[in-house]
Amino acid sequence: MILVTGATGNIGSALLRELRARGAGPLRGLTRDAARAVFPEGVEAVEGDFAEPASLKPALEGVRSLFLVSGLGSDAEILEAARTAGVEHVVLVSSITVETHPHLGPAGRNLAVEQLLKASGMAWTILRPTQFASNALMWADTIRARETVRAPYAETALPTIHPADIAAVARVALTEPGHRSRTYALTGPEPVTARGQVEAIAAALGREVPFVEISRREARAHMVAVFGAEAAEAVLDVTGGDVNDGLLRVRDTVTRITGTPARPFRQWAAENADAFR
Repeated sequence: MILVTGATGNIGSALLRELRARGAGPLRGLTRDAARAVFPEGVEAVEGDFAEPASLKPALEGVRSLFLVSGLGSDAEILEAARTAGVEHVVLVSSITVETHPHLGPAGRNLAVEQLLKASGMAWTILRPTQFASNALMWADTIRARETVRAPYAETALPTIHPADIAAVARVALTEPGHRSRTYALTGPEPVTARGQVEAIAAALGREVPFVEISRREARAHMVAVFGAEAAEAVLDVTGGDVNDGLLRVRDTVTRITGTPARPFRQWAAENADAFR
């Protein structure tokens, strides 16, 4: 039995489709509201709340492999619940900043979860993706309103990753041998700037989308209200304020693990154009 957490999210939903299409199973998707969850046929919807790790006990019953995104609750309690339930292998989504920006608070917390997993006695595979293509959804309201997208570091190009490629690597790690005790840095196939992302969305929509570069100070004022000061500073650093070769480098991990080329941002934009209409 494989349990996919965050099953209605960008990675989890794609992972369930991947697993189902490849005949993996039995499968469970964890959600807070099983009645409203829409999963592929044959996937069992189970309820649980990461804020209450005790609620995960029924969902973990009989599970041998777990897909886990860190930071959704008390990771120590979640991992302990998984170990107690008899889970044998955990595929964890962490962050590439653990290796590129270990001094940042969010990176340190991701590293702590990785260490907890390694010390748990369960087998592990750690995925460290870079910036998600789906982060562009933060512009959706602005673009739908036909207003100007405003973002800092307009010309910093990062190898943004399609969430479905994270799911594809997770599927292989969950179902094929040779991936336990491995850590994989994941990126998209090419660097793309914030300006380039907006241009790709505009192309998918078939209309112009105005874009203006703003200062870090302007961006921070908005982001602190949304994320808090520490997270805002971290995001601003890794999107342009403090980039380094490790963060900018394109990795071939997706292709190497899955046998399929990683998807460029323009593909994500085309597939998700309706979110911006």
